[in-house]
This record gives sequence, C-alpha cells and structure tokens, in this order.
Amino acid sequence: MTDTLAKLAKIIDERKDADPSASYVALLQNSGLNKILEKVGEEAVETILAARDIENDIDKSKLVHETADLWFHTLVMLSKLELGPQDVLDELEKRFGTSGLDEKASRKSS
Repeated sequence: MTDTLAKLAKIIDERKDADPSASYVALLQNSGLNKILEKVGEEAVETILAARDIENDIDKSKLVHETADLWFHTLVMLSKLELGPQDVLDELEKRFGTSGLDEKASRKSS
C-alpha cells in the first residue's frame, strides 16, 4: 500500500483554514461538525447502496468511487476532531492477533 491516506490527511489539514470559497475542505470545516457528520452519513448510505447494487451485477467502479468519497469525508471529520488516519491505523494494528468476536465482546464489557 502507499501513503495516500497520510498525503491526503496532510492536504486536508493544510486546507482547513483556507478560504471557504476556494476550498471544499475549508467550506466543510467552516460549516461545523454537524455538517461534516451529515456528509459522512450521506456518503456511507451511498456506499451501502453501491455495494448492494453489485449483487445485481452492476459495475463495481461505483462502489470504489463511493468508498473514496466516504473515506475522504471521514478524513475531514477526523481532522475536524484533531485526529488523523494514523490514529485509526494504530487502533487496527492493536487488533491484530485478536479475534473480531473477542474484540467486539471486550467493547461491551468496558
């Protein structure tokens, strides 16, 4: 894999304080967390619908496109909350060697 997520996160952080009329990231950041969360939710739904359509033998490129949109907006959300992709990757790394069922059960007990 490449460092695409890190590069994209850096660009998002650099554009947070840009002119909202010139930067979509700045526009989202200035719109507030709730607007960003709405976009994440919207993109999540679009990703789900694209995945469901694949069962009907529809082109998979739409799912890739929608997933990219979801990841992008998730990175904007993380940035707004002063987090980044490395925080998520670190969490995933901690989970290696742990059964997904065990990890899920541990969240219920905490």
